[in-house]
Amino acid sequence: MMLVLKRALGFFAGFCLLLVATLNIWVVQATRHRVFHQVEALPPHKVGLVPGTSHRLSSGNPNTYFHERMNAAAALYHAGKIKHVIVSGDNRSKYYNEPLEMKKALVARGVPAAAITSDYAGLRTLDSIVRSKKIFGQEQLVIITQPAHAYRALFICQFEGIEAVALAAGPEKWNNVALREILARPMAVLDLYIFKTKPRFLGKPEILPLTE
Repeated sequence: MMLVLKRALGFFAGFCLLLVATLNIWVVQATRHRVFHQVEALPPHKVGLVPGTSHRLSSGNPNTYFHERMNAAAALYHAGKIKHVIVSGDNRSKYYNEPLEMKKALVARGVPAAAITSDYAGLRTLDSIVRSKKIFGQEQLVIITQPAHAYRALFICQFEGIEAVALAAGPEKWNNVALREILARPMAVLDLYIFKTKPRFLGKPEILPLTE
């Protein structure tokens, strides 16, 4: 009996590993051709979307990922590759406000406040992307995030009918965040195709102050 149970558990574990690997390959292969690593190579778009991340780590130290995203978004704006930026993140309390910190950081990097729209209901990547279309009316985007995260973000855009490319903010890194993406990608597939997950908050459409 124990031998049968061990074999069953081993089979199940092997199946799960194969499924995770297969879904990762699908997500990455379906989107990698739309991830750009240089500002100059990226085609011009009107709007960039920066998914939220904390400006500080739990240790209190600056978050490298935050500053890489802000530097990349500012570089795109100053190069004329985008005209407007949506900063989308969590606003769980007055002590934790990702969009506010991102907007402050972009303004400090020379991006006009009028060229920045804050989305305070970007509780997760899926929420930020769906809201960029349903609330802010954008069907074309530049996603500005780290390379490992870019594949999942673009995969969600593809599912939602958004024409998107991504600018990789910083180099590819093999660390805990990148490893978490290995599990996050299969979860994104389940959210989209099985659970039909919707954003936690939507609301009334908002017109972005874009100029031609």
